[in-house]
Amino acid sequence: MAKKKTTRKKAPKRTTVKDNRPDVMMYDPPIGLDRIEGQPRALSVLSQSAQSGRLHHAWIFHGPEGVGKFTAAVSWAAMLLDPSSAPDLSGNVAPDPDSHVQQLIRSGTHPDFFVIRKELTPFSRESDVRTRKQRNIPKDILVEYLVEPAALAPSMSEGARAGKIFIVDEAELIGREGQNAILKTLEEPGPGTLIILVTSSEDRLLPTIRSRCQRVGFTPLDDESMRRWVSTRDMNLSPEAHHWYTQYASGSPGRFARATSSDLFSWHNQIDPMLNRAMRGDHPAGLGTLMSTLIDDWASDWVKQGDKLGENRSKEAANQKGAEMMLALIARRAHAGLTDPTRTQSSLRAIDSVSRASEEMRTNVSFKMVMEHLVAGISEKA
Repeated sequence: MAKKKTTRKKAPKRTTVKDNRPDVMMYDPPIGLDRIEGQPRALSVLSQSAQSGRLHHAWIFHGPEGVGKFTAAVSWAAMLLDPSSAPDLSGNVAPDPDSHVQQLIRSGTHPDFFVIRKELTPFSRESDVRTRKQRNIPKDILVEYLVEPAALAPSMSEGARAGKIFIVDEAELIGREGQNAILKTLEEPGPGTLIILVTSSEDRLLPTIRSRCQRVGFTPLDDESMRRWVSTRDMNLSPEAHHWYTQYASGSPGRFARATSSDLFSWHNQIDPMLNRAMRGDHPAGLGTLMSTLIDDWASDWVKQGDKLGENRSKEAANQKGAEMMLALIARRAHAGLTDPTRTQSSLRAIDSVSRASEEMRTNVSFKMVMEHLVAGISEKA
């Protein structure tokens, strides 16, 4: 009698956790600090601190979104953790790009380098944390990826300027409970441990957190720095689109890059005629629906791209990100109108409406409802 053939079901794909961290990159590979555009003051502070041999243990990198704070934090950490770092011919301290430490950092496997972001939520050891929406950085994530590993001795610190480095990106997303949970670690970390909080909203950090950190300010790039940055990118943009993206970015390379990759110029072209009507007090039927559709389509595409890369992206977080981009687009349009005396009142009304919409987004109101309220507020007649 012939043996019955059985088929085995494939085991579901699992994300493994090694050394308390997921097998995913939480950052882009570091670049030399000398390649960061438009931040001479901030980089001078970091360079002088590294060369002095007296590194403060807690830092806040603050400034507008997308101006190089996180890039500088990763690049500075890569230099501090590497014993090969030494002054180059220009006097700037830099590591050997081919060193073992740099290879580990580029691959995301350095045992003493931790990047904490809200995107770590799906990889938590706690099942209830893994199912949460990625809107903030939970206390449990901070305990698991900062407080506990910070209490352990470094694995490979011999000859380096720092033993362990933790970077918390978008630190303003830490709630009061989470900030209190890291307070003691921030105040008295282990020897050689350095913690960097990166934030575009420093005022949302508790005074007790800010008082324990050395602050480094980052500013929007000037026009020349932005031109140099754009020239290093392969962007096939029309002159009109290039001008619009430059104005929209307002000195932020990160905002420029996200706007072009998301095709926000297309959003602008689609909504601007109806937005003009709204700012004249003529409520345009369909504008709220159009904005919601653009956001939803972008969010769905962003999640699909993550699936192709093996990333577990949240549709809820994507909707939030898309809505924030839409609000930024409308805010830019409103601010541009302040230069025209005949449009001052309508521009102020639009700015106020965007501010209210941002608050609604923080209270978990549906982004579709937020867009409808936004249009109603902009088109409300005085």
